Amino acid sequence: MPSRQVNAGKIAEDSITPKSVDFGKWYLEIVAKAELADYGPVRGTMVIRPYGYALWEGLQKHLDHEFKETGHENAYFPQLIPYSFIAKEAAHVEGFAPELALVTMGGGKELEEPLVVRPTSETMVNHMFAQWVRSYRDLPLLLNQWCNVHRWEMRTRPFVRTLEFLWQEGHTAHSTAVEAEEEAIRMINIYQDFARNICAMPVIAGRKSRIESFAGANCTYTIEAMMGDRKALQAGTSHNLGTNFAKAFETRFLDEKGELQFVHQTSWGMSTRMIGGIIMSHGDDKGLRLPPNIAPIQVVIVPIIKKDTDRESVMAAVAGLAAAGKAAGIRVKVDASDRQSMGWKFNFWEMKGVPVRIEVGPKDVEAGTCVLARRDRPGKEGKQFGVPLDGPTWVCAVRTALAEVQEVLLREAEAFQESSIVDVTSYEELKAAIAEGKWARGGWAADDAAEARVKEETQATLRCFPFSQPAGPHVCLMTGLPATEVALFARSY
Repeated sequence: MPSRQVNAGKIAEDSITPKSVDFGKWYLEIVAKAELADYGPVRGTMVIRPYGYALWEGLQKHLDHEFKETGHENAYFPQLIPYSFIAKEAAHVEGFAPELALVTMGGGKELEEPLVVRPTSETMVNHMFAQWVRSYRDLPLLLNQWCNVHRWEMRTRPFVRTLEFLWQEGHTAHSTAVEAEEEAIRMINIYQDFARNICAMPVIAGRKSRIESFAGANCTYTIEAMMGDRKALQAGTSHNLGTNFAKAFETRFLDEKGELQFVHQTSWGMSTRMIGGIIMSHGDDKGLRLPPNIAPIQVVIVPIIKKDTDRESVMAAVAGLAAAGKAAGIRVKVDASDRQSMGWKFNFWEMKGVPVRIEVGPKDVEAGTCVLARRDRPGKEGKQFGVPLDGPTWVCAVRTALAEVQEVLLREAEAFQESSIVDVTSYEELKAAIAEGKWARGGWAADDAAEARVKEETQATLRCFPFSQPAGPHVCLMTGLPATEVALFARSY
């Protein structure tokens, strides 16, 4: 079938800065033009628009299912936390003090004690756990909450780092250290699976260094994602809190021997930052490219009507496809508006990253077919002509295309990641790799001071010690001494 000629509809305001020219500007323009978010009136805040919130709802749906499948229940804890709670855990208050937002007035009067606007909920949760847990029979306690948090960030970017953001935070209490460690690993694995199989992001899971661990945790596990500018994004974390918060809040239980023990705890979270990660992992110079498994709209159907006499037949065919798609569980939208040209619509839905576009015109109806265009492949290469309008056959073709788009985005991200990680054996090699904008991977057994030196001199941080370690033996890139594992260093958001 010959290619359909359509006015490109390319107008100046639809173009965006190429990401190779200015990645930061490219990102901000996509957030705005794809109608994901806008700036709030308070510096550092954002308004999440419906399309951006639909992405968040998709994340919620997938993760909430996984949490409940692993025995967790949703709850909600107050947003206002007494400052004395934060101060109870020394490392916690030290780590969060610069980011706290305080309420000192209420009802026109000065409060007796300042209230912290929730930066995270470990302290509030422990206050309640101490009241709820009495016996080993009360354990494990497996809770999650969906909420907002506030952290007074100085340099902000929509979705990636804002004064207020949405997240989920899991909080669990266990009778043994072994159970808590198993829980912390289980949850980071759930995040890794979600990032890879739903968001097509090949994250690297591993353990944070002591310096980079959560304030108050014995150990932090992370998933690190490589963005399109090769900076790292911490996309999700899981913390083994040990008994640190339990001791601060006297969260204890009677074990089977009738002896008092402190509970062992975990906390873990993923936030709207993940939306920023999806944008920066897959977007191109035409806008978003959304993995079908997370896309709010998987298929947009655009009827092409040039004459009123064609409207009835074309719209009947479009309605049939939309009904078949929705019945099959495909997220379908019909764009039958007549306010813009076809070319404008095509550009608009490309900007919003819809994985598959279906075009139906009068000649297609006569032939009993339609045109399928894939977002991951530009131009004619991504178009499939002659796709039957028959419901079941069309659904099969769409499902195949969606699966292929999902796979292509993952494989492209994997190839980009693999080509951007450099194995190094010395500090000079690390500095050279970081200077080129790449990630450096090498043996590490140096102390905290050496890690701080790397950050100061290169602006790169130790992202993690990956769970998947290359075969040894390894030598520390900084000291030249034997090392038991390799670490990843990169500049980050």
